[in-house]
Amino acid sequence: MSKISINLSWKIGEGKMSPGNYSNEHEIVFTPNVKIVGDSAPDWYGSELNTNPEQALAASLSSCHMMTFLALAAKMKWPLISYKDNAFATLGKNSKGKMSVVKLELNPKVKFSGEFSVNDNEMKKIQDRAHRYCFIANSLSEEVKVLVN
Repeated sequence: MSKISINLSWKIGEGKMSPGNYSNEHEIVFTPNVKIVGDSAPDWYGSELNTNPEQALAASLSSCHMMTFLALAAKMKWPLISYKDNAFATLGKNSKGKMSVVKLELNPKVKFSGEFSVNDNEMKKIQDRAHRYCFIANSLSEEVKVLVN
């Protein structure tokens, strides 16, 4: 079984620990070469220049879904040349009345080489399969939608 880790660090900086007087800005280290600045979402007074947990969750799901899709496409010998996604995380109250990410939406777009194509039904079937096999999707309890256009 794999155990994956990150390192997160936060310091008080110029503010003081009282409501509304501190920053949520922090550093997240994935590897020695990959570090991001995390923060709260802009709606919660975070900087638009930083990554927020909701974006990171959408990115994690999108990345996992893509890698699962690529593995399935490779097994089927599909001549895939590009994959893009524009993922969304929607905040709201869940069934327990708690703030949460109530919906994650993926919008994958794939391109094939040459004249190769698959019909909409086949694409939906493989995207659904990728969703079922995605580790991150299987870790979530709220709705996850994969939209195929």
